[in-house]
Amino acid sequence: MKLWISAVVLALAVAGSASAEVVDATPGGFEVRHDVQIAAPAARVWAAMVQPATWWDPAHTWSGSAANLSLAAASGGCFCERLPGGGSALHMNTVFAAPGRKLVLSGALGPLLGSGASGQMVFGLAEADGETTLTLTYDVGGYLRGGLDKIAAPVDGVLGQQVLRLKRQVETGQPQ
Repeated sequence: MKLWISAVVLALAVAGSASAEVVDATPGGFEVRHDVQIAAPAARVWAAMVQPATWWDPAHTWSGSAANLSLAAASGGCFCERLPGGGSALHMNTVFAAPGRKLVLSGALGPLLGSGASGQMVFGLAEADGETTLTLTYDVGGYLRGGLDKIAAPVDGVLGQQVLRLKRQVETGQPQ
C-alpha cells in the first residue's frame, strides 16, 4: 500500500492541468471530481473511453499491462483485468450506460479493492461545438483502516492522470 501511495504522489506531480478537486473527504468517505475539455465530439470520446486498454496507465494495473483491461459498457458488464496465470480482477461493474452521454461504474479501485469501501464512478459527457467536456466523479464510502479521507488525494491524483491520458488518446492517438 505504501508503494502504491508513493506512486500516486508522483502521479500528482506530473498529472497536468485538468480541473480537479477533492470535493469532500471524511473518514467515512470522499468525492473527487475532474473536468476536462477534449477537442473531439462526444461519440469519439465515448469510443475511446470504453477501450481502457488504449489509455489507462499500465502502472495502475494489477498485471502491469493496460492491454489486459476491458470495459463492457452495458449494464451488468464489468471493468475487468486479465491476470497472469489465468487469474482476473473485476475492478468495477457497469450499472448505467448511455453511449455518448453517461457511464456509471460501481466498485473499488486499487487498494480500495481489499477494504470495506466501494464507490460510484460517473463519466459524464457534454458536447458543444464539436468539443466535449468530460466530467468524472468518484464517490467512495465505507471502511478503510485509518479513514478514507487519508486516501482521497492520492485517488484524485491517479484519476486525474487517467483522465488526461484519455484526453491525449482521443486528441492525438497516444495517451502520453
